[in-house]
Formats: sequence, structure tokens, C-alpha cells
Amino acid sequence: MDRFRPKYVTFDCHGTLINFQMAEAARDLFGHLLDGPRMDEFIRNFQGYRLDEVLQDWKPYADVVHNALERTCRRNSVAFRAEDAETIYNRIPTWGPHPDVPEGLAKLAKEIPLVTLTNSMVAQIPSNVAKLGAPFHAVLTAEEAGAYKPHFKAFEYMFDMLGCGPEDITHVSSSFRHDLMSAYDLGIKSKVWVNRGHEPANPFYEYTEIRDVTQLPGVFGL
Repeated sequence: MDRFRPKYVTFDCHGTLINFQMAEAARDLFGHLLDGPRMDEFIRNFQGYRLDEVLQDWKPYADVVHNALERTCRRNSVAFRAEDAETIYNRIPTWGPHPDVPEGLAKLAKEIPLVTLTNSMVAQIPSNVAKLGAPFHAVLTAEEAGAYKPHFKAFEYMFDMLGCGPEDITHVSSSFRHDLMSAYDLGIKSKVWVNRGHEPANPFYEYTEIRDVTQLPGVFGL
């Protein structure tokens, strides 16, 4: 069977490759104030407000975290402190990959160039990418694009930087809301969903499902 061999495999970074520990950070800061069910609600709200913030006009990611945390605290009747938002933001570059990532990426990188399109700042991302264990052809950020995913503008910036179109890539993400819905709408036919339990399956968006990144080379027959 002929398998599609893309010019690039493009990735979401935080959450898909990097173990994005926003929930853990929130628990560390607010767990002593909230019982289990209220803490779970706080985390859900924090996630939702971060998405709402990136859906607006571009702003530095420190502001995304600050605004989302402030709105979450207000909704959950918890005192907001700007230093808590700064603490969370400063943790991001320290986070490393999910355990399955280095092996899968290293194998794939020998055959196909890797690219990450990340909702990150230029100064943040090098530390995260350095922990992934494989070379990347390009590291593209929301700061450079002037837009966060799921905005089409972020993906269009990636196409421009790579000199390719939707038909030339495979896009890999663990998130429908941030990546795969937009990828579908933009005509990226080759999509891979890494099922990390963040969101429920949604076959409408026409993807290949994998359990973790060790399975990704097999998608291309490697």
C-alpha cells in the first residue's frame, strides 16, 4: 500500500510533545484553597479562559496566562495575585516531553523534516524544543505569526515560511480545538491525532489516531 510521504511533519508542541503542566501548576498554587471538585472546576475554567484569550487579537503569552488566571480566579471566588500568573508563565520553559516523544521523533526525523507550530513566544520555546531529543527543520511561534492557533493566520504563516501548501504536510496534534479543526478547514488532508485524553475523539475531522508518538513513524511506513 502506498503511504503519503509529506514534505514536512508539523506538530503542535505544548500538550502534544511537551507535557504541558498547567493543571499541576494551578494545583500547586490553589490546591490548598479549594477542595477536589472545586479544584477540578478551577482547572477546567483556566483551560477555557486560555483558549478564549488566544482567540482574541495576538498578545504576549504572559498576558494570556495573566488574563486567563485572573478571570478564572474571579469566577471561582479566589483572590488573584499577579505573581501567581508570573510563576506559572515562568515554569513553561522548564517542562519536558511526554516519555514517548524522544524515541518517536528521533526515528521520524531521520526520514522526514520536523516542524513545530507552537502557541509560544520566541524566547520561551528553545528550552522546550531542546528537550525533545530530535532535530527540527523549523520552530515557528505565535509571536512570529502574530496569531495563536486555532487562528488560520498561524497556519498560513507556517505555509509561507515552509514554501508549501496544505497538501504537502502531515499535521500532528493532541487537540482538535487548537489544531485539527483548523487544519481540516484549511484543507490539510493528512492529520494525526495523538490521543492523550485531552479531548474526545471526533472522526468527522478525518485523522489517523495514535496512542503516542512512538506509533507516529508507522503512520508513514517507517
